[in-house]
Amino acid sequence: MKLTRYGARDGAKIPCVLDADGVARDASSVVGDFGPKSLAEGALDKLRGVDPASLPVADIDGKRLAPPVAQPLNIWCVGLNYSDHAAEAGMEIPPEPILFNKASSTYCGPNDDILYSPKMSKLDWEVELGIVIGKPALNISKDQAMDHIAGFVLINDVSERAWQVERAGQWVKGKSFPNFCPTGPVLVTPDEIGDVNALGMWLDVNGTRMQTGNTGTMIFDAETIVSYMSEFTRLEPGDLICTGTPPGVGMGMKPPVWLKQGDVVTLGIDGLGEQRQTVVDL
Repeated sequence: MKLTRYGARDGAKIPCVLDADGVARDASSVVGDFGPKSLAEGALDKLRGVDPASLPVADIDGKRLAPPVAQPLNIWCVGLNYSDHAAEAGMEIPPEPILFNKASSTYCGPNDDILYSPKMSKLDWEVELGIVIGKPALNISKDQAMDHIAGFVLINDVSERAWQVERAGQWVKGKSFPNFCPTGPVLVTPDEIGDVNALGMWLDVNGTRMQTGNTGTMIFDAETIVSYMSEFTRLEPGDLICTGTPPGVGMGMKPPVWLKQGDVVTLGIDGLGEQRQTVVDL
């Protein structure tokens, strides 16, 4: 299945299932919404028993494209998870996944603006595969991991590098400004995506290709990440995991390239759709 949502940031959302022709069908009569609560209550199983063609065409004209899942409780991240990105950064391949967090307030729609604060100086981009947890995961094996995954999403893990690298403390401060986690446009379930560890990915700034990669160069694949994290924490329905980025980030260029007001960022992953954001003053 491919799931999406429409609606204003602070208003009610229309949860939709895309039919065989890519038409958004209103699924609110079946699940109410897609989010941590409905996922925990078996929303995906309910939808699997419904023919999308039997649902009404959603009234989405002029409506904002929202994240495909309602606000997650937690946003987790994996750093330096692409072998070619680690080489670009001049860093050793980590022996275990490097884990950190983004504030949940970073969560926004796939085409929402990237906010530029006057205190920023090194704003950067990162196209990433996102994992959405479907049911609680604690101390699970790699073989069990896919059963705990609701689906996969496209993410731009926006980062302010001066705050992340040059200020004291952990990476979280460079990752947690509002709208630093554009997510969507669709949530694609594991049965629909095919081989999630072989997806092409790309990102452009103002029409110039910056990142070209493939999830096949991930050091730790999706199943390994979920199993590994479940050793240390209980992953909850709706939790989002950002799994790292391929080479081509602004920080890795010589000289570095940073986003500025008015820049347009577009990105995509095979089967997961595309995003478009404009950098605007706060």
